[in-house]
Amino acid sequence: MKPHREPPGWGALQPPPGYYSADGRPPDTMQRALILDWAVNQRIASGWRVESRSETQVVMVRGRPLNHVLHAVLTALTCFLWGAVWLVLGVTNKVERVALTVDAMGDIVTVHGPGRTAAA
Repeated sequence: MKPHREPPGWGALQPPPGYYSADGRPPDTMQRALILDWAVNQRIASGWRVESRSETQVVMVRGRPLNHVLHAVLTALTCFLWGAVWLVLGVTNKVERVALTVDAMGDIVTVHGPGRTAAA
């Protein structure tokens, strides 16, 4: 899987106007949930999926880990020829994680996880 670049401006991912109170108060719980839903929908549109979710935080993931058992069986059945394919997939396969949190002021805080994860 090729490394993905985030769209320009995602470093400061914030919802459009109208998600906040008109009088400048901090958002209530429902408004914070709407802001987080907006951020999640933006990520889903570019290929991410939700791994876990709470009221104020979502962990999203893109990519899938390799099925090492399948590749080991294929390598054995093809007299180790499939091992080259398995090696290339193992080097190029990426699983990306990101945690999106909406703070008390309604701002989206993004924390990137490690670029590669061990296959489960």
